[in-house]
Amino acid sequence: MIHFESDYNNGAHEAVLRHLVETNDERTQSYGDDRFSKQARTMIRTACKTPDAKIWFLAGGTQTNATIIDCVLQPYEGVLCAETAHINVHEAGAVEFTGHKVLTLPAHDGKLDVGELRAWLAAFNADETAEHMVRPGMVYITFPTELGTLYTAKELTALHDVCQSHGLLLYVDGARLAYGLAASTDVTLPLLARIADVFYIGGTKCGTLCGEAVVFPKGDAPTHMLSRIKRHGALLAKSRVVGVQFEALFTTVDEVPLYMEIGRRAVSLAMRLRHLFVDVLGYKSYIDSPTNQQFFILPNDDLKLLSQYVGFEVWCPFDENHTVCRLVTSWASTEEEVDELEHLLRSIEKTTQNG
Repeated sequence: MIHFESDYNNGAHEAVLRHLVETNDERTQSYGDDRFSKQARTMIRTACKTPDAKIWFLAGGTQTNATIIDCVLQPYEGVLCAETAHINVHEAGAVEFTGHKVLTLPAHDGKLDVGELRAWLAAFNADETAEHMVRPGMVYITFPTELGTLYTAKELTALHDVCQSHGLLLYVDGARLAYGLAASTDVTLPLLARIADVFYIGGTKCGTLCGEAVVFPKGDAPTHMLSRIKRHGALLAKSRVVGVQFEALFTTVDEVPLYMEIGRRAVSLAMRLRHLFVDVLGYKSYIDSPTNQQFFILPNDDLKLLSQYVGFEVWCPFDENHTVCRLVTSWASTEEEVDELEHLLRSIEKTTQNG
């Protein structure tokens, strides 16, 4: 079986594992006061060009989203997002479990439209009954989106400006940030740090066993943040386990952090997948994704045959004879796996042609 179903179906990058083993016998402080977490924070601040940033390490993406959104919003506030956003679709109501309503807007290839956001806010503020409604306190986006698409620097800046003018926080979910940065032509960590009030650098889907690095780039995190995180059951006693992994991810090789190289490799392989499916074999893309998530429209007969040998996600029906499928590359994907998939697809093509 060849595996392209997700970017978190392997253990961890060998450099991460090696660093965990090398540091395993050292005794350190708990709850993020260890030297590894401190060094990882310093490395992240340097990469983001944010010397005053406050950084915490949490275990996973859903936990991070629910915890941070609850920590920064007032009890009566909700969070605005695209209807396809992860917090609205794939987190089992985790944010709403904390008491904050998820307020959705139309999605355009997974993205929010700044004009529609501005119009929604204008209508809300003009409503005489607004005090009886859930008040928006935050705009949530992911980079990349759920469909593997990317905001441009111009679009991110426009979202930032709207949030600033309406007193809203802008939160960027970076679960797959390594792949988004690798695929983008104009978005960088320093740019994200300038436009976002809070964001996180994803580790779980980008080479770690677990862990996400939450960054308040301007250093203006809520007071007693450690207590707030612990109240949510999200404070790691062995925070060093995540700190060590992020120290490895932000160690540079040939002046490039491993985190960025991981993203670059995965995106390069994803482009090979797209070329194979679309240009070589003639399948159609469902959406133009430049990242490690690729979506293809497959005939149902081909899908059934392919699923015997390849792990991928069935995304949604396209029509009665075709289905949208998602294939995902990761830090663990290899050229050999793509070669094997190409050989398999060519065999399927011959089988189909021969009836």
